[in-house]
Amino acid sequence: MTILDPVAKAIGLEGYATKTSGIGGVLKARVSDFRVDEISTSVSLDSRGRFTVARITLTNWETNKFCNNLAKRLGISRNRIFFAGTKDKRAVTQQLFVIDATQHKVAQIDIPDVEIEIIGRTHQKIGFGNHRGNRFTIIVRGCCHPDGSPMTADEALAEAEHIKQELSQSLGEGIFPNWIGPQRFGSGRPVTAEVGKHVLTGDFQQAVLTYLSMEGVEENIDVAKFRQHVRDNGPTAEALEMAPKWLGFESRMIEHLINNPNDYLGAFKKLPNNLQLMTIHAAQSIIFNQSLNRRISSGLPISTPIEGDLVGRIDEKGQLNVSSCVVVDERTLPRISRNCQLGRLVTTGPLPGSEIYVAGGESKTIELAAINDSGLAGVDWSVDEIPRLSSKGTRRALVSNFHDLYIDTVPIAMAESLGEKWNMGPGKNSRWHPEGACLRFRFSLSSGSYATTLLREFMQCPLGQL
Repeated sequence: MTILDPVAKAIGLEGYATKTSGIGGVLKARVSDFRVDEISTSVSLDSRGRFTVARITLTNWETNKFCNNLAKRLGISRNRIFFAGTKDKRAVTQQLFVIDATQHKVAQIDIPDVEIEIIGRTHQKIGFGNHRGNRFTIIVRGCCHPDGSPMTADEALAEAEHIKQELSQSLGEGIFPNWIGPQRFGSGRPVTAEVGKHVLTGDFQQAVLTYLSMEGVEENIDVAKFRQHVRDNGPTAEALEMAPKWLGFESRMIEHLINNPNDYLGAFKKLPNNLQLMTIHAAQSIIFNQSLNRRISSGLPISTPIEGDLVGRIDEKGQLNVSSCVVVDERTLPRISRNCQLGRLVTTGPLPGSEIYVAGGESKTIELAAINDSGLAGVDWSVDEIPRLSSKGTRRALVSNFHDLYIDTVPIAMAESLGEKWNMGPGKNSRWHPEGACLRFRFSLSSGSYATTLLREFMQCPLGQL
């Protein structure tokens, strides 16, 4: 069965580390199928501390939206709530929050699908530097063969164990390709990178029109009509009336253009600052994914270095120390290879910018080809109109580690307990079967790695099923 996946192609997330068949299946058929427990550095408690420390469990809450809601209920600024990492929305997530409010006020908060456990008080704020990683418990439902027929529990478990062994043999124990997951690019509509490319070339008109009108995969009919209208007629008053209420960013952009014709730079600035920056990061991320895909498809190793590679040190948190990167040459190759096998060093790929340089040798050819394919070979990665979006660039590890991976089977759930997408049944370009077996994966990842891209190596299915 041939499956087309235009989103995977658009973001460079193609190819697999093993030559296996995969188990297919669907993630997040119900919210409780995807659980994330944060691993963070310890917080020093002090009964006289200014801040409240709470362990909070969220069900189907995006982290930033929860913080906005919590801040409103506490009557404080959103900037007085601190956490170590953002989490998936359609999931059950547990993490530490440090809140600039009294324990009594925090304990009184009652928000649907939120459980708050007060830990104590502290003088210490937390942030992304405190994020060590996450423990995941994830259920894959509807496993099936490549021809679409359902897998039995024994068949699915055997194939998953086979893939685990193949990953170990080809990359090393507990290692998988460090793809940048689809979350970075926009679910079902990989628009952020396309917008970022126009920002980097200084074409804010195309950046705005792309954000407003780029077609998504299986979009809501009202959204599809709105985007089609913008493609045909531009950002008109009629388009503003057609925009569904949940497309708030799009509505603000169009409203700005109606009041300020042709001020596309101003319209772009209607996006939140973090989303503006995300467009640049997404453009960089496609180049990384395409470089990684090219390297795998060319038959070159990704977990062990070749001459010309840029290799960096892994710190105690499992993170790449970019400033430590060195070029591998014939003399240093044996020693660096041993340290890569021991997990002290790691091969890297490009997240290009104004100051980052590419690797040498065959790796250089691959990285430059990925940059050329993106259409960004000539840009200097400086955004004069919005300087904070300019990027010096960096490197990212080509592989990452998973720990304590356990795979077992769970019973098939009743259809009425699952979501609407499941009950609509498999589509034309999908790989799952409602009668297929269900597997539970439990594992830990360091921060910056994506659970969905690890499971993608096992499922080998369209990204819409992750």
